[in-house]
Amino acid sequence: MSDHESQASASDIFAGAAHADDFIEDDTMMSDIRQRPRRSQLGDEQGRLIDLPQFQQQRQAAEAPPAAQTPPAPQTPPSPLPGPAAHPHEGESQQRQWQVSPPPAAPAPTEDAEPAAPVEDDDDELFSDPAKLLSNQATVQPTEKATTGLRGVLARVGLNVKPSAAETKEREHAARLAGYEAQVRQATYPRCIRVLVANKKGGAGKTPTAINLAGCIASVRGGQTAVWEVSDDPGALTYRTEGEPTYGVGELVRDVDKITSAGQLGGYTAPQTSFAAVIGSVGRRPRLTRDNVVAVSGLLDEFYAVQVMDSGNQPTSSAFQGAAEVADVLVIPLLNAGDSALEAVQLLDELRAGDEHSRYLADHAIAVRLTDGRMEHDRVSRSIEKLLHRNGVQTLVQVPFDHHIAERGQITYSKLQPATREAFVTLAAHVVTAAQAAVRKA
Repeated sequence: MSDHESQASASDIFAGAAHADDFIEDDTMMSDIRQRPRRSQLGDEQGRLIDLPQFQQQRQAAEAPPAAQTPPAPQTPPSPLPGPAAHPHEGESQQRQWQVSPPPAAPAPTEDAEPAAPVEDDDDELFSDPAKLLSNQATVQPTEKATTGLRGVLARVGLNVKPSAAETKEREHAARLAGYEAQVRQATYPRCIRVLVANKKGGAGKTPTAINLAGCIASVRGGQTAVWEVSDDPGALTYRTEGEPTYGVGELVRDVDKITSAGQLGGYTAPQTSFAAVIGSVGRRPRLTRDNVVAVSGLLDEFYAVQVMDSGNQPTSSAFQGAAEVADVLVIPLLNAGDSALEAVQLLDELRAGDEHSRYLADHAIAVRLTDGRMEHDRVSRSIEKLLHRNGVQTLVQVPFDHHIAERGQITYSKLQPATREAFVTLAAHVVTAAQAAVRKA
């Protein structure tokens, strides 16, 4: 984007300086929670995935009725839902149809026709591929009858009552979420993957995003995940997580060459109820350098499958440069405010001015828009989405307001609202998919 275009877009998006106080945030996050954002239907706003810029057209396509009605046909089980699509424009609007057309009628036999070959037992096919017998597709049968409300009552007394549109939508939502969880759980890599959470804007939600993303991945995978601090100076990671560890990242940097076992490394972590391991600052420590970050990341590679790095606010610092050097995926948190979005775009610009690896991080960045409880303007939301798209961001995940995060105390992943956890499952699925692509590229 040229300087002229950047100035024009910023001018168009954030015109009306007299009203800027309505939506421009200050350096503290979630300071005003007097007015909560409105809730909408399940799977639409809360935890939704926004694919830019076609998300509105895709939503209309998903809600449009089918072109032609086919006669009712036997239900067949769905294929196991995959995780997020390789291309973000193939997101939630593509809903898998569970109905199939009836098989064609067999032709009438003739006198010259040879007798039909005996039908082989399906067991031969199943046992030729044992995985098919155990797969979700082979064993799980979707129900045709309603299970909730008055329709569910009628179905339980023996009437053939179809589920309502709301129940059907809820089932689709649950199936999609299960697919995301399966993607996170079953993803494998030839080495540890590293996720960098960054935004130049202070108070944009980097630390809560890092904690909850790591907590989500760890809870789904049963551990194997570390979240650690890569900011130059001590940050709030230890304060926002469970426990009071004795040692932290400063001591780990000091002793990195002496640690040879998981038992030793565990003494520098704060275990979470989500099964994530947190390595933050427990007091004053020297400023982290590029070499410190690379050395600690290399050590964690030996004991964890996933690293989530909570960064500071200076992309030009030595510690940030080290984190960007080892990262596979960039996650950018932002609030629904102009300064937060503009700082995110500046981060992308600085990364694109770097080496090939930095440009790759910027070109495949995933944005996370948090809701802190203050009044939000639809005009600002639309402007932020356009601005992110113009700067190459193709995936935007919306996280709804959550009192537990807004309290600004210790975060326990299990205490988040269900809609918030669903949003982080969606984010985690896209992160692990992007990481797989990055590892294959390398």
